[in-house]
Amino acid sequence: VTHSIPACIGSMTINSKQLDNESPVSVFAVNKCYVTVQDGTFFDGSGFAALVREGYKVRSDVNITLEFRTTAVHGVLLGVSSAKVDAIGLEIVNGKVLFHVNNGAGRITAAYEPRGTNSLCDGKWHKLQANKSKHCISLIIDGNLVQTDNPYIQSTSADTNNPIYVGGYPADVKQNCLMSKSSFHGCLRNLVLTKGQQAELFDFSRAFDLRGVFPHSCPGAEH
Repeated sequence: VTHSIPACIGSMTINSKQLDNESPVSVFAVNKCYVTVQDGTFFDGSGFAALVREGYKVRSDVNITLEFRTTAVHGVLLGVSSAKVDAIGLEIVNGKVLFHVNNGAGRITAAYEPRGTNSLCDGKWHKLQANKSKHCISLIIDGNLVQTDNPYIQSTSADTNNPIYVGGYPADVKQNCLMSKSSFHGCLRNLVLTKGQQAELFDFSRAFDLRGVFPHSCPGAEH
């Protein structure tokens, strides 16, 4: 077994001596236990999860689905970039959800604006689906579809080769399709990226870099 247990552990004794959990010598990706816990991964607003170390290739088509829960009106959801301009990005800005795509010719954005500024940032679960099919992009939030026109119809492939950053990204990493630098504060679950018939569910506990992210541990209410 090479990954940690998604659980709470308390009152541990070794040779009849109780260990002091409050002042550990070192600590990594350990959060407090919650009275009520939901399925999901908790992002504390300070970091990110990095997936696919060798780089994720978006190319012509990708369908992204996830569920999020937050009370913050700003936050990065997901970004995949390249060293050039090609990239995709999902973020919450001023309570709106934005899906940006740049296939090389220029950035286009599908924006979902809820009726109330805080209606997506109400601490409840919301379903998101972002779809890129060649030059066409769409965004579905809680069943509401948003599409946008793309003037760059000849440019169809986002030639990305960097990791997938979720919930934020390091300061020294360039993201060509994200405006926000704010790390996500809240919970995410059921992140699936689908290309053609191949769907991949990402387990945050297997990320190659985790900062301020607690897999399988989502507090039942904002604390």
